[in-house]
Amino acid sequence: GFAMGGTLFEELGFYYVGPVDGHDLDVLIPILENVKAMRDGPILIHVVTQKGKGYAPAENSADKYHGVSKFSVITGEQSKPKPKAPAYQKVFGQTLTQLAEKDDRICAITAAMPSGTSTDIFAAKFPDRHFDVGIAEQHGVTFAAGLAADGMKPFCAIYSTFLQRGYDQVVHDVAIQKLPVRFAIDRAGLVGADGATHAGSFDIGYLGALPGMICMAAGDEAELARMVLTSLEIDDRPSAFRYPRGEGVGVDMPEVLTPLEIGKGRVIREGTAVAILSYGTRLGEAMKAADMLAAQGLSATVADARFAKPLDTDLVDRLAKEHEVLITIEEGATGGFGSFVLEYLARSGGLDSGLKIRPMTLPDEFQDQDTPYNMYETAGLNARHIAARAIEALGRGDIAEIERLARA
Repeated sequence: GFAMGGTLFEELGFYYVGPVDGHDLDVLIPILENVKAMRDGPILIHVVTQKGKGYAPAENSADKYHGVSKFSVITGEQSKPKPKAPAYQKVFGQTLTQLAEKDDRICAITAAMPSGTSTDIFAAKFPDRHFDVGIAEQHGVTFAAGLAADGMKPFCAIYSTFLQRGYDQVVHDVAIQKLPVRFAIDRAGLVGADGATHAGSFDIGYLGALPGMICMAAGDEAELARMVLTSLEIDDRPSAFRYPRGEGVGVDMPEVLTPLEIGKGRVIREGTAVAILSYGTRLGEAMKAADMLAAQGLSATVADARFAKPLDTDLVDRLAKEHEVLITIEEGATGGFGSFVLEYLARSGGLDSGLKIRPMTLPDEFQDQDTPYNMYETAGLNARHIAARAIEALGRGDIAEIERLARA
């Protein structure tokens, strides 16, 4: 028979204590102190708690109050400013659902985050093609590989930081087999109230290392919608598109979706002295930085890479040849997009004639939580930092003036 409770754990060699009322500190603390003093073997303390105990709004809500912004203790209402634009994940969920109306082979997989990734929008319309595998990212990835091998068109929607758990499966079950699994990578970059554990810092590097993988990052929400379609049309290899937590920038959404040309970026603004090549949603800050530089008579080109892999080498060549300074910027750790650009330029001889290149990435640390803006301020990836980096590299212009503009 199956042993229950303490006997199960004791069979496995654990010393079992419990169950204990986790809300009764007079009982809990002495037990923790006793256990701390024990020297040999693994110990399992079985503590029974109730979510949000003593606070009705949390007690009555299955999914809220995990990542909490400021809230009214009396009503339990969290202070969320009215959105100016739809959230990126909503745009993903809605776009995927629209595409699935025309194509019954599209299916969506999520690992316990249907509302977080907005696959719940898809599930409401197509419950038979939506799979929530629970907190089992490895299974989710391999399951997607199996579906793809059998001719389905799976979209695997997993936060960047949680996809790390399924990396082995991404390599062995998807990439080596060249299976067209589409990875919708939510929470790319810093995430504010969820802190270091949820920051999507590493996926550009860890996916960009895989042969055949196509890696995209949306500069705004219209680009995200186009990337969902683009990945749908890639049917001979895996692809991924990354997008941040939070609301879009308020661009007009295309009436008719058209796919992107694989491995081609776009130039948003033409200049002469500095080129800023952005991968992802620092694009808005890059445009602000170009304005700050223009105020000092320093002309900047701003380009949106769209692809980290395959890299738009024609675009990189042109930016490198026509500007004194090239800045790359991304919402990810070192070893990602900037590294791919640098390595390409080093191999192709693009650094041989004195180009000044400055990669801007997240700092080499796990950042404490704050508002996303403040976290990017700490990371040094906002407009004033980009403009200051350009002035430093050019050796002309006034950084103090940039600081003044940033405060204004």
